[in-house]
Amino acid sequence: MTERDILSAKRPFLEIRYRTMEGIRSFFREEGFTEIRTPLLTTAPAPESNIEAVPADGRRFLITSPELYMKRLLAAGYDRIFQLTPVFRSGERGRLHHPEFTLLEWYRLRSTHKDLQRDCQKLLRSLAKGLGITQGPSYRGRRLDPAAEWRSITVREAFLLHAGWDPVAAPNEERFDQDLVEKVEPGLGFPSPCFLEEYPANQAALARLKESDPTVAERFELYWAGVELANGFTELTDAAEQRARFNMVLENRRRAGLPPYPLPEAFLESVEHLPPCAGIALGVDRLVMLFSGADSIDQVVAFHPELA
Repeated sequence: MTERDILSAKRPFLEIRYRTMEGIRSFFREEGFTEIRTPLLTTAPAPESNIEAVPADGRRFLITSPELYMKRLLAAGYDRIFQLTPVFRSGERGRLHHPEFTLLEWYRLRSTHKDLQRDCQKLLRSLAKGLGITQGPSYRGRRLDPAAEWRSITVREAFLLHAGWDPVAAPNEERFDQDLVEKVEPGLGFPSPCFLEEYPANQAALARLKESDPTVAERFELYWAGVELANGFTELTDAAEQRARFNMVLENRRRAGLPPYPLPEAFLESVEHLPPCAGIALGVDRLVMLFSGADSIDQVVAFHPELA
């Protein structure tokens, strides 16, 4: 196919993408959120084990997420905020992965991960209604239904059911990542979306640990049709603990021979003033895939990497 043919074939998917983006903005305005815009460049990405930032100019990186900027706004007194933004991650390419993709992130003061779960349910049902998908979309030959009852399952329950072991009682990060992708994810979110919650403490990153059971975090991921759509949690607001977690990740990166990142000091200073809050990141491209029945992210962006 010529480039002209490829771009022409994408038009129905791009129209659904546009309507989805408009629906997202309309939903959050009606819910009392303020849309904000933060920089695409940062001197200090959030240190994470499985995410690599793209160097931009010798001292700055393209953002992997607007999270640290947005939480600095929360610490300054902003209440409900959301953002639609491009983000960049090195080495990500596949049916569900692009090195550049669109994230929706939203944050709430005086809220927990349970409030975010209610937001997710209201948002997806509102978008489906706005797109006229009253019977639910069809994805890879299976009918989906966002209006049906949503299920919640803990990580421990899901791994015991699908992988045969308990990642909370016997943590194993390498085995966890492999079994999550190969054994657990494919069965989640049929026909309605599903919350996978209570991640092991070693998977907490920036999430608060559960007060009644500190072996798990107040973190969940949203799945639909076996596709991870979103990652949300009650935010950690202990600056000393957050610094210790970042330093641990940076030491693990050093041992693995990965490029070092500077500590995000401006963010860590803001955590001292961060009230109780919760935040979430949702992959817009993947959501459009599910609403449109596309088989790959390539179909729902105008120019995928090989065309760019």
